[in-house]
Amino acid sequence: MKSLGTSEEAQGRRVEIGVVRRVLPYLWPKGQAWVKWRVVIAVASLILAKLVAVATPMILGAAVDRLSGEDAGQSLFVLGAGGLTIAYGLSRVLDSGFQQLRDVVFAKVGQRALRRVGLETFQHIHNMSLRYHLSRKTGGLSRVMERGVKGVAFLLRFLLFSIGPLVLQLVLISGALAAFFDLRYLIVIAVAIVTYVWFTAVVTEWRVKIRKQMNDQDNDANQKAIDSLLNFETVKYFGAESREAARYDAAMQGYETAALKTSYSLGVINIGQALIINTAMVIVMLMSVQGVAAGTISVGGFVAVNAYIMQVMMPLNFLGFVYREIRQALVDMSEMFGLLEQPPEVQDKPEAPPLRVDGGRIEFRDVHFSYDPERAILKGVDLTVEPGQTLAIVGPSGSGKSTIGRLLFRFYDASFGAVLIDGQDIRDVTQGSLHKAIGVVPQDTVLFNDTIYYNIAYGRDEATRAQIEQAAKAAQIHDFVQSLPKGYDTTVGERGLKLSGGEKQRVGIARSLLKNPPILLLDEATSALDTQTEHEIQESLIQMGQGRTVMIIAHRLSTVVHADCIVVLEQGQIVESGNHEALLAQEGRYAHLWHLQLSEEGA
Repeated sequence: MKSLGTSEEAQGRRVEIGVVRRVLPYLWPKGQAWVKWRVVIAVASLILAKLVAVATPMILGAAVDRLSGEDAGQSLFVLGAGGLTIAYGLSRVLDSGFQQLRDVVFAKVGQRALRRVGLETFQHIHNMSLRYHLSRKTGGLSRVMERGVKGVAFLLRFLLFSIGPLVLQLVLISGALAAFFDLRYLIVIAVAIVTYVWFTAVVTEWRVKIRKQMNDQDNDANQKAIDSLLNFETVKYFGAESREAARYDAAMQGYETAALKTSYSLGVINIGQALIINTAMVIVMLMSVQGVAAGTISVGGFVAVNAYIMQVMMPLNFLGFVYREIRQALVDMSEMFGLLEQPPEVQDKPEAPPLRVDGGRIEFRDVHFSYDPERAILKGVDLTVEPGQTLAIVGPSGSGKSTIGRLLFRFYDASFGAVLIDGQDIRDVTQGSLHKAIGVVPQDTVLFNDTIYYNIAYGRDEATRAQIEQAAKAAQIHDFVQSLPKGYDTTVGERGLKLSGGEKQRVGIARSLLKNPPILLLDEATSALDTQTEHEIQESLIQMGQGRTVMIIAHRLSTVVHADCIVVLEQGQIVESGNHEALLAQEGRYAHLWHLQLSEEGA
């Protein structure tokens, strides 16, 4: 067990070192001279501030000696007491001024890094495969991003402005104590520093484990809250408000327990650090009092020694805070960078060319696929859609119809076989060009919580208002939009819930029409609608397919009777194919499904 724990700790260290390596390039990026200049100026300001800070106690001590009459011309300063007082005040102003200059100059570097790592994470998540997004937890994921991005900004700032500068300040102060006073002062300070750092490191390691537990509980609570709010209507339907509140409270109870442990451990570390700091301070003060009594140092020297002790102890106390926060930031960032390390399941090949669509011919050649190795979904599917033709895929639920659409759009890659468009294997071309060539109208069109105009315009970035309205007219939703008080500026609500199912589908159709793709995929685009709305939208879909290669995945056979070819899929295999009349004449599986649906509609 001990070796296992050691192995886990070593692994944790490697992860944290990797995180630091990932962050450092944001401080010194290639080809970004302005960033490097800002870092150099910020560091120079910091060094000047530390030099001024170390000289300040000596100026104060000299002023005290002049005022007490103990200066026998031995002072390094030739100014009078008034001049030394002014110099002391000026040194304090310069110390603060250089620190503020450092912060102002570095602010843009830190914000740029925060923005870039946030964008990198956001883009990476969008590049992840559908399999990842089907299993992810949105609430927990948003928390990981939020904490990780903030952690990067914190780590950049404190790596540059806390650890190194603190070491520099301690070295300068130690040198001043040894040179102007007594080596014993330096020994006491050195022992205090070593003890303080050791204690802080040991206790912080303990706290980091608690922090991980707290993060996990925070992710869980946030996920449950978002999941419940997204399913607001379902909660209401089943009167489950109290049940949801209980689930959320249980998650928050776990967070509360971990947070309390964090608070208690913080108290332990603060008390221990205060004990170490103040013990060292008292020892040094007693030594300086003895020095004054023995005449080995002046009253001004006593004041200077105590000022130096304060300069040592305050940064040490800050070091404890910085070390704790850096360790916690590393925990937060390791989750985010762990996410960034996950490679997308579907990736472009190096130097992959864009897809060239000449006519839009689609071929599935002996395609096999499974989500789980133990359960095959498609078992050797062969089908062809000629340019400009409409192919419909029908069959019972679970037969693999929607999987064919997902493979065409390359949400997944086939386990065996190939999917081709105009003779090009879609695995050999860029995903961006493939997605641009295919327009999809899904079963449930999900809209952004924005205006109708924005949601239609989403189909094409550069579209004009006239083009957007033309797409809306073609989708037979323009008149409805015009009847609304705010017209195209009407907000559709979360996931488009302010619109009916038919209205959402028409917005989705308008969006795909605006995209104007050569290939169209209709994935059960009307199955969630009532019969009347379905017939109305069906006309829009047929019009939309004119001049395009269309693949329709359907449950209701009445929506595909116009298709040039219909294939019947069962248990991942094509069992029949032909047009509507030919399939009815065969009196096979399609004819059985057709008559079954007719009888259901008649009933």
